[in-house]
Amino acid sequence: MKTPIKVTITGAAGHIGYALAFRVASGEMFGPKQPVILRLLEIPQALSSVHGVGMELEDCALPLLYDTVLTDDPAIGFREADYAILIGAKPRSKGMERKDLITENAKIFSAQGRAINDHASGDVRVLVVGNPANTNALIAASNAPDLNPRQFTAMTRLDHNRALGQLANKTNNLVADIKRMTIWGNHSMTQFPDASNCLVNGTPAYDLVSRDWAIDHFIPRIQRRGAEIIEARGLSSAASAADAVVDHVRNWALGTPEGDWVSMSVPTDGSYGIEEGIVFSFPVTCKAGNYEIVQGLEIDDFSRSRLRASEKELREERAIIEDLLH
Repeated sequence: MKTPIKVTITGAAGHIGYALAFRVASGEMFGPKQPVILRLLEIPQALSSVHGVGMELEDCALPLLYDTVLTDDPAIGFREADYAILIGAKPRSKGMERKDLITENAKIFSAQGRAINDHASGDVRVLVVGNPANTNALIAASNAPDLNPRQFTAMTRLDHNRALGQLANKTNNLVADIKRMTIWGNHSMTQFPDASNCLVNGTPAYDLVSRDWAIDHFIPRIQRRGAEIIEARGLSSAASAADAVVDHVRNWALGTPEGDWVSMSVPTDGSYGIEEGIVFSFPVTCKAGNYEIVQGLEIDDFSRSRLRASEKELREERAIIEDLLH
């Protein structure tokens, strides 16, 4: 049997964590022959709930689930973790300013960054899901001095998948027929869903849909999709978010399909003129646990303005928590 992969999920009793744990344990993330050890980390107040999740996992009799650890201790939760999925975060409450939300979550993710640094595997791969995800990933990475910042990413795969779904519906095709979707920037209203490089069954997307449709309908719908779901069901996205986590980590670990790329928020390195110091979504290809930003894509004036707007927002977020960065 292969050596089990240790996967830590924070906020594991929440809606996303609950939807995710069973999919990881069933082999969807790492394949049908790879056993896993789940470490489900929660706050003390949610320990009873997470024990219920553990009981359900046991009742599923999942062949690939080697062990489940349920804890509120980060030292145990992150011990020797190969992958850490950071979902748990403080939600925005009524009347809370954006600055206050960022500051409150900064405390959580700086502590988690230190715990990952001290207890996880030296090769750990970290995906931040809890919002504001991009800046939380920056904070966590900056508090893990023994790790490479490239080991920390934030999730824009949900936005990427939403964009694929909308384009598939508009063109009357399957999602599987669409390649080279890109989400640029922040996981926020400033994100830029970009179909300009997309191929639909080998045909450029803008030969099938108009740029006016993209600007007036496609882009704003992806930006607002989370709010649309909250309005419809009274709760934020959970199953689709868990699905995006599976997709993000699976591609990071096992690779992206030939001729395609995915969207991941990663530390900036100067690509496309986005200066270092923030975590920004780019098109990337992955292979054997590593990623590379796709280079050489043409950026027109409209697209450049969208990238700059998202970069500006991320730099403003960074300024709020500058004192927590090392």
